[in-house]
Amino acid sequence: MDLIFSTVFILVIAVIFAGTFLHFVPIGLWISALAADVHVGIFTLIGMRMRRVPPSKIVMPLIKANKAGLDVNVNQLEAHYLAGGNVDKVVDALIASQRAQIVLPFERSAAIDLAGRDVLEAVQMSVNPKVIETPIVSAVAKNGIELKIKARVTVRANIDRLVGGAGEPTVIARVGEGIVTTVGSSESHTDVLESPDDISKTVLGKGLDAGTAFEILSIDIADVDVGRNIGAQLQTDQAEADKRIAQAKAEERRAMAVAKEQEMKAYTQEMEAKVVEAQAEVPHAMAQALKEGKLGVMDYYNLMNLQSDTEMRNAISRSGREAKNIPVTQK
Repeated sequence: MDLIFSTVFILVIAVIFAGTFLHFVPIGLWISALAADVHVGIFTLIGMRMRRVPPSKIVMPLIKANKAGLDVNVNQLEAHYLAGGNVDKVVDALIASQRAQIVLPFERSAAIDLAGRDVLEAVQMSVNPKVIETPIVSAVAKNGIELKIKARVTVRANIDRLVGGAGEPTVIARVGEGIVTTVGSSESHTDVLESPDDISKTVLGKGLDAGTAFEILSIDIADVDVGRNIGAQLQTDQAEADKRIAQAKAEERRAMAVAKEQEMKAYTQEMEAKVVEAQAEVPHAMAQALKEGKLGVMDYYNLMNLQSDTEMRNAISRSGREAKNIPVTQK
């Protein structure tokens, strides 16, 4: 019984030891590297395990690079992996660049990958240029007619400017700006419609790819549509604004006239009140003059006769005017 227990215990210990050994010493990967004529020491693989670097992430790209004739070593690939890079994609980019006869050192490829760009896609774009379609760009010619233009920009990746160079949004923005400037300098929208390739030539000659990660190969105008008459609309809006200003000024003048009229009415009423008040004082003044002897009785009678004569004349004049307005009936 003790012998069986001891045998089982030894087998368990052996299995645990073998599993631990195979975990830290990837024998199968080491044999694959030797079969591919890639010399990777067994202690190097153990060191990768200790540094928490999966050996397959380094050895398999190394085998691929060695078969392609690239001059890379384990330390370069492991350092790039520890820096957060994609080792497999970098090696694929190096192989693609070698096949396309594009000069791309490992350090530059690693830098492009660590900068967050897809280095393999960049190499493929260097071989096979990419077409970028711009959104609809609205531009207005000098005659006020709006044109809606869509362009296709053919670009090729510039390997030397991938690190620090601007991306596709900058290229699209610059092309849109060039289209707006070119159309805006045209005397008429018909000039643009007659020769849209002039836009491509003008925009392409501005060197819009400076400071970007791309090289612009061509700019093709895909579509041109006639939009609104912006000039007429602006004139209409200006006329409407002028009308409102004129109405406001007229309303202001009317309000001032009404206020002036109210002021004159108040002044007239005030003067009439003063006249009535003065007329009310006349009898008292005459009585005072008679009492003080400043006005004689005959003078008073003459004044009264003059006043009666004036009233009689006024009455006759009014009756004459009223008689002229009465129709005469023939019997």
